[in-house]
Amino acid sequence: MSEGKPLSKNELFAVLAEKTGLSKKDVAAVFDAFRDQIAAAVAPEGPGMIQLPGLLKIVRHHRPAQKEKQVRNPATKELVMRGPKPACNVVKVRALKGLKSMIPTAS
Repeated sequence: MSEGKPLSKNELFAVLAEKTGLSKKDVAAVFDAFRDQIAAAVAPEGPGMIQLPGLLKIVRHHRPAQKEKQVRNPATKELVMRGPKPACNVVKVRALKGLKSMIPTAS
């Protein structure tokens, strides 16, 4: 693994397979199963939240509709009307304490 370059999917699966004693195929199956659980959790009929314990929380957030409003164009400083935005559901990922503690703090 080189400094500054993120692992590719295959490299990540190989590292996890080596550390856990599982095959790369088994590691890929775990990731597929977790992806399916995330999809079920953030679906409209799901609970709206799932956690990777100690690392992150994935939450479905409802963003309400916004009316048309007047905004300033930063390039021309002219006031223009921004169109209305419909309501939508978005996914938010929050880092939990375990993940935050992995980052060294500047002194």
